[in-house]
Amino acid sequence: MTIRQCWLKLALLWLLAMTAADAASAQSASYPSKPVKIISDSAPGSAVDVNLRVIAEGLSQHWGQQVLIVNHPGAGGAISAKIAAEAAPDGYTLYAPALSVFLAVPGKAPNLPLHLPRDFVPIGLTAEQPMFVGVAPSLGVNTLPELIALAKSRPGAISYAVTGVGRLTHLTGELIQIRAGIKLQIVPYTGGSAQALGDIIGGRIPMIIEGYSGLAGAYQSGALKAIAVGSAQRLPTFPDVQTISETLPGIIATRWQAGVAPVGTPEALVHTASDGLRAALVRPEVKDKLAARGTSVHPASPAEAEAFVRSQQELWRPAIEQLVQQPK
Repeated sequence: MTIRQCWLKLALLWLLAMTAADAASAQSASYPSKPVKIISDSAPGSAVDVNLRVIAEGLSQHWGQQVLIVNHPGAGGAISAKIAAEAAPDGYTLYAPALSVFLAVPGKAPNLPLHLPRDFVPIGLTAEQPMFVGVAPSLGVNTLPELIALAKSRPGAISYAVTGVGRLTHLTGELIQIRAGIKLQIVPYTGGSAQALGDIIGGRIPMIIEGYSGLAGAYQSGALKAIAVGSAQRLPTFPDVQTISETLPGIIATRWQAGVAPVGTPEALVHTASDGLRAALVRPEVKDKLAARGTSVHPASPAEAEAFVRSQQELWRPAIEQLVQQPK
C-alpha cells in the first residue's frame, strides 16, 4: 500500500467516525422522541414499584414524553434481567432493578448476580429506602428487643413475610436472626407487599420486613406497627422508630435501585438519559412524594452509579457468604 493509499484510508476512517459521532449527537439531542419503557423486576404495588412510578412521573414531566413502568417479577429478578438485556439498545427500553439482582445469593437464580458494566450500562441511581420491621399489634411487642426476646422463647414459631427469597427483605431478616441468635420462619411472597399485607390483616402472619411505601396505609391505620428501621440514623419523619443498629450494631439495610440500559446503548444516549433521571429526582414534587414514603432520592452519574454498586457488592459479600453457609 502506497503512502497516498494509507492517507486516503485514514481520511475515510476519520470521515466515517465523524459521521457516526454526528448521528449519535443528533439522536441524543432529540431523545426521547417517543414513550420510554422502564422494566421493573418488582411486582405492581410493591414498595419498589410505588417509588419507581413516582420517579417515572417526574421523568415524564421533565421529558414531555410518557414513561411507562413494565413489571416482570419472578425468578429472583432473572426474568426481568433477560427481557431487559435483549431489548434494543436505543434508549427506549431501560431497566430499574432492585438491588437484589446485584446482591443475589449465588445459585438462587440463573445469571445472577448482575455486574456492571459487563451485563448492563449504568445510567444512574434512583432512590434509597430503608427496611422497616413491622408487626401486627396482636403479636404484643413494641420494640425490636421485645421481638428478639419473644422469638428466643418461641424458636421458629414467629413467621415473617418477605417479598421474595434472596431479596433485601429476606437478607435483612436473615441477618437479624444471625446477629440476634433467634430463629424466625420466612414466608416469601411473589405478589408484592399487598399480598403479604392481606395475610397480616387476616391474622395469618404477624410480622413483615419491607420498605415503608408499600405498607404506608397499614401503618397509618394501625394495622401494622413499625418497631425498627434499617437506616443509619433515625428518620426525621419517624423519630420514635428505633434503628435496627441501635439493638444490633452494624446492621444497616437500605434498599436502592440502579437505572441501567442494555449493553451497546450509545454513550451519548446514556448520558442524556442520566441527565434526565437526575433532573427528575430533584424535582420538589418527586422528592416530597418519596419522602412521605420513607424514601430519599439518590442522584448519580453513570460513573458514580457503577462505583456505588460495586461498593455495595463488596459490603454485602461477607453477609451473603455467611447466609449461604448458615445451616437451616
